[in-house]
Amino acid sequence: MPSAAGPRVLAILGATATGKTAIAVDVAQRVGGEIINADSRAFFRGLDIVTAKPTADEQAGIPHHLIDCVPIDGEYDAMSFRRDVEQLVPEIASRGRVPMLVGGGTLYLGAVLRGLFEGPAKDPKLRERLRGESLETLYERLAQVDPLAAETIHARDRQRIVRALEVFEKTGRPISALQAEARPLPFASCIVGLSRERDAHRQAIAKRAERMIVDGLLDEVSALRVQGLRQGMQAYRTIGIPEAVAVLDGDASPEGLAEVLANRTWALARRQVAWFRRDSDVVWVDVTGRSAAEIGERIVERWEERGT
Repeated sequence: MPSAAGPRVLAILGATATGKTAIAVDVAQRVGGEIINADSRAFFRGLDIVTAKPTADEQAGIPHHLIDCVPIDGEYDAMSFRRDVEQLVPEIASRGRVPMLVGGGTLYLGAVLRGLFEGPAKDPKLRERLRGESLETLYERLAQVDPLAAETIHARDRQRIVRALEVFEKTGRPISALQAEARPLPFASCIVGLSRERDAHRQAIAKRAERMIVDGLLDEVSALRVQGLRQGMQAYRTIGIPEAVAVLDGDASPEGLAEVLANRTWALARRQVAWFRRDSDVVWVDVTGRSAAEIGERIVERWEERGT
């Protein structure tokens, strides 16, 4: 991370279901922070239950940024996020507040903390051609031309696979090589990662899946479809939406919904953890069996230590 003399940023990251929201609110109250959302689906309006978005009570008294900032049928990419953060951080610091970057969106966090290159513009004709090929074929091609990218992109993530191949065809260079040349934003960052013991983490994810259903996941997704949410949209790819749609359309049993959600969320959490663990600048805090206040106190201590 840069040792810039500019604004200091407190980043709290972690996989889904590690308690980031409650802990970040506790920390923000202690240090006078404003929270910049870095959870990739909380950007979209209407994805409340499906993303476990901070409630009105949790947001009360703590300014939150980049939540509900994109319409349900809109798009929001990592470069847009980087630009928004680049503007927000000095604005928050100018008010005498602490900019806090909080979330688990690896692509978006990486754009700020690791860097993001200005890649070639989207090529609709090229993307249309690639869409005509199977996902397996595209991933095999990516593994051949850019094995480093293939290691970090999930084999079912068509959007990122297509983008990596598009960059290679347009520039003649692997996207991983271009990303390695990128630079983080010039802010001094104190980065704290939240983790849970494996069994406790799986249990937390299972409880979260059950709570989403009880809180009205199916009703939320049904309402979003009325508002225009359709397959192919960025927001539609959120875990919980395709699964709920399958139940609503009678293609899957509601009795198995919680298990499906838990399994897919656990797979996501494992990918997030693997991504975060590659960064040696992260100070890890185990949240297992500890309250948000206990974790918050530890994070504030770390923040104050880094500021001296």
